[in-house]
Amino acid sequence: MLASLFDLTGRTALVTGGSKGIGKGVARAYAEAGADVLICARHETELQAAAREIAEALPVRVEYAVVDMLDRARVDHLAHEALHRMGKVDILFNNAGNNRPQTLADTTDAVWDEILELNFTSCMRLARALVPGMIARHWGRIVYTSSVMAFASNPGRGLYSGTKAALVGMTRAQALELGPFGITVNCLAPGPVLTDLPLSLLDAEQKQRFADRTAVKRWGQVADMVGPALLLSSDAGAYITGSTILADGGLVCRTFD
Repeated sequence: MLASLFDLTGRTALVTGGSKGIGKGVARAYAEAGADVLICARHETELQAAAREIAEALPVRVEYAVVDMLDRARVDHLAHEALHRMGKVDILFNNAGNNRPQTLADTTDAVWDEILELNFTSCMRLARALVPGMIARHWGRIVYTSSVMAFASNPGRGLYSGTKAALVGMTRAQALELGPFGITVNCLAPGPVLTDLPLSLLDAEQKQRFADRTAVKRWGQVADMVGPALLLSSDAGAYITGSTILADGGLVCRTFD
C-alpha cells in the first residue's frame, strides 16, 4: 500500500532544467518510481549524458529536448514536442531558472526581462500548454521550483526573490482553478543546496555562513530535494495543493543571533 502511493508506473514527466542539479535528481527519482521522463535544458552534450545516467538499468523511457526557456516560441514548441514524442505529460516539474544578482539601482532592463522570463513566464506558458491534457485525464501534477529566497532574501537578490515569490502566489491561484479536475499545483522551495548555481555565486566564507544559519548546520544535497518532489508528484500527495514545501534545513526558523 505504501509503495503504491509513490508509484509512478504509467505516468510521464517533463522536467525542465533536467540536465543537472535538482532537475536531474528529480528526473532520476521519477524514473526509479516507474515514470517515463523527458528532460530539457540548453546544452545537448549535458542532456545526453544526463539521459544516459537517469535511464541506466531502468525499464523506462528517458528522452531529452534541447530548449532555451528564454525563447517563447521554443517553450511553446516544447509542450507540443513532449506530447508528440511521449504521448502525454502527467507531471510537470518546472525547474529551469537562474539568479543574476543586482542591486535595485543597478538592475538593468535586460537582466530584469531575462530573469522574469526564465523564472516565471516560461513556467506559466509551459503549464498553460500542458494543462488541457491533464484536465482531460482528470489527473495531473504541477510542481514549481521556488526558493527559500521567496520568504527571506539578501541585498541584491530582489529580482530572484521576486520571481520565486511570484511562483508561490501563482501556485495558489492555479491550485484553486485546477483542483476540481484532479490536478494539484505546488511549489518546492529549496534552501541552500550544493548545485552549480550557488557554487558559482558564493565564496567559501559565504557558503559557510549559509550552512551555519540552517538548523542542521549544513548545505542541502540534491538527494534532499527528491523526497519532497516525489511526494508532490505522486498519489501520496493527492491532498496537498496550493502549498509550498520549504526544504531549507530550517534556515527560515532563525530570526537573529
